[in-house]
Amino acid sequence: MSMIDSKGYRHNVGIVICNHSGQLLWAKRIKQSAWQFPQGGIRKTETLEDALYRELDEEVGLREQDVKIIYKTANWLRYRLPANFIRYNNERICIGQKQKWFLLSLESDENNVELGKSDNPEFDDWCWVDYWYPVEKVIEFKRDVYRKALKELEKPLNNHIRIRHRQ
Repeated sequence: MSMIDSKGYRHNVGIVICNHSGQLLWAKRIKQSAWQFPQGGIRKTETLEDALYRELDEEVGLREQDVKIIYKTANWLRYRLPANFIRYNNERICIGQKQKWFLLSLESDENNVELGKSDNPEFDDWCWVDYWYPVEKVIEFKRDVYRKALKELEKPLNNHIRIRHRQ
């Protein structure tokens, strides 16, 4: 069970995976036309990194050795769910997400991305997109948090690409 704080925000990790060109992995939710970055809840017994690697494996089939952590957002970034997305059948009502965002570099071959690896796949397609593309394409209520996350992750990504090109 994922943690929900006293204000009703579910603790969550957001995952931005970049390739060597600085493009980002963009995934399509299964049987929907909605696209987003991988993300998922943090369980009570998990550290942020534990949740990151579990969600990475469950959602896109990548393991710890396939990626390198470049950066983690300094603060929690939050978004509220629209009323029609709030589930009232839980003990504790979740009104939104409270996220730490990780920027990862794909270190292995992109053929290691395996969307159907888990018993309950979240995505059925993926592609590489330009850096700011997701801000305008993600569902509207997530746009502000995506903008904030990408703004904070942009400099670390640029530094990573610059260092990689020198090698």
